[in-house]
Amino acid sequence: MRPRILRTALAALTAGLAAAGCLTAAGPAAAAGPAAAAGPAAAKASSPGNLQRNACSRSVSLAGFSDVLDKTTYDGTYVGNLSALAPDRHGSLAALADRSSLFRLDARTLQPRGVIPLADEEGAALDSEGLVVDRDGTYLVSSETEPSVRRYSRTGEILGRLPVPDDLRTAPGGRAQENGSFEGLTLLPGGRTLLASMEYPLDGDPADLVRFQTWQRTRDGGFRLGDRYAYRTDAGLGVSEVTALPDGRLLVLERGFTSGVGNTIRLHLADRPGRGTPRGTPLHKRLLADLADCPSLGATAGQPQPNPLLDNFEGMAVTGRSRDRTDVLIVSDDNQNDVQTTRFLRLRVRT
Repeated sequence: MRPRILRTALAALTAGLAAAGCLTAAGPAAAAGPAAAAGPAAAKASSPGNLQRNACSRSVSLAGFSDVLDKTTYDGTYVGNLSALAPDRHGSLAALADRSSLFRLDARTLQPRGVIPLADEEGAALDSEGLVVDRDGTYLVSSETEPSVRRYSRTGEILGRLPVPDDLRTAPGGRAQENGSFEGLTLLPGGRTLLASMEYPLDGDPADLVRFQTWQRTRDGGFRLGDRYAYRTDAGLGVSEVTALPDGRLLVLERGFTSGVGNTIRLHLADRPGRGTPRGTPLHKRLLADLADCPSLGATAGQPQPNPLLDNFEGMAVTGRSRDRTDVLIVSDDNQNDVQTTRFLRLRVRT
């Protein structure tokens, strides 16, 4: 999107979420639908004093959560397995499932208002992980199977495919791990640079080093291969999502899971790619919050977690911005598993 259009979309989306109160501190019972979320608990969740009490760190506060879409269906399609979020046109929200479905969510209620199926050139399902709504309204979708980045129309037809370096392909043709390649996708401010984040290291790389591949927009609106950057993860974690801020710095969501213990979810701030980073040097990052330190706000978990608020958080989008904070929405991928939850968290981030 063009910057002006993006600001308008974010403003409409933020207003819709606030008006609905659909992300609240009232816990799962109150989050079951927009009507239940509209009472005093919603007002309490959005008050400045309450946000200070809901601090996850000095930089991040939890404004609320919602399980409103957990284990639901829409038009015969399971609403879950959500892997990416992106502000869409008219203040709506696009939500990508990793099983070849793309939902359009109402910004006021988070309820689905449309769904389109996605497929590859042969009609096969995708392991769709990353999502960008381009400035012309088309969808850029990454899949970690090959990996790939394809452009889709508003109705799901394939319009094109971006080039991918050979070494980023999965074995045996490349060095990428199966189910560990293009997990995140974001468009940098200005709309000229597209960035995909690898979830895990390439074969032969250090265990804590992942790659961020970029593409540069061409005059005809397509993309050509651009520079590649390095990023160091915390020990044992992978990159589940990356989202550009308006100043070009990156919010990076790192994720891990230990059986019997639960998820580790950390939000980092990384430097803007290409700004003062020598080639081959990992981008500088700073921890914003470990989400295990957030208040649980009455959330429950179906399996052991260090904090019952936690789940397999995988999608992230900037939904609004003021002078001193950025509003961020993240969503979990429930893997269509009874012990996991499709959960939205609304964070207020100071960078």
